Amino acid sequence: MDRYAAVEKLMADHGFSERRACRLIGVNRSAWQYEPLRGKDEAVRERMREIANERRRFGYRRLAILLRREGKGMNLKKVYRLYREEWLTVRKRGGRKRAPGTQAPMAIPQEPNQRWSLDFVSDSLACGRRFRMLNVIDDDSRECLACIADTSLSGRRVMRELTAIAERRGLPCMVVSDNGTELTSHAVLAWCQDTGVEWHYIAPGKPQQNGFAESFNGRLRDV
Repeated sequence: MDRYAAVEKLMADHGFSERRACRLIGVNRSAWQYEPLRGKDEAVRERMREIANERRRFGYRRLAILLRREGKGMNLKKVYRLYREEWLTVRKRGGRKRAPGTQAPMAIPQEPNQRWSLDFVSDSLACGRRFRMLNVIDDDSRECLACIADTSLSGRRVMRELTAIAERRGLPCMVVSDNGTELTSHAVLAWCQDTGVEWHYIAPGKPQQNGFAESFNGRLRDV
């Protein structure tokens, strides 16, 4: 018989008060009165499953950030425990991990500035040094909104360039991209949270889902 059961037996069989029974057995009263909160997190678990289904590459740390922004803040260790219990661990796919993105189909843009597409194209200088170009395309007008070339284009740099475009044209409703590491970074998550722009990741191995940017990159390579 454990100590808590002994306290309960003294109170039930001998009429001892809670204070006296705890003192005789040597149990702290606060520990005896404690009610575990496990099992009362169903709403948080459901929301974690929803976010993980939409953002399949996001680990428990990113889920914790999103939950905190929705007013469901909790200890990171607890988020990790719920994350593991719900089997939300990101699975390896044989290569590097990719984010399939949301499963909802994209609507066809009906006007300019409704949807932008992003993609990178790379080349090398005469000295052999590699560089990359970020192309931003308006899916309705097929206009190239920006063509940024540099030897390094981080997620923060990409967000700064998108912000500069938005200051001239206004924010889009949606941005479409592949699952590159620059485009699945914390900088992208923060930018979407601040601006309210929806970010849609194409499915792995489906470059045609980002066809507008791919088409422009193909014509650019032929120049």
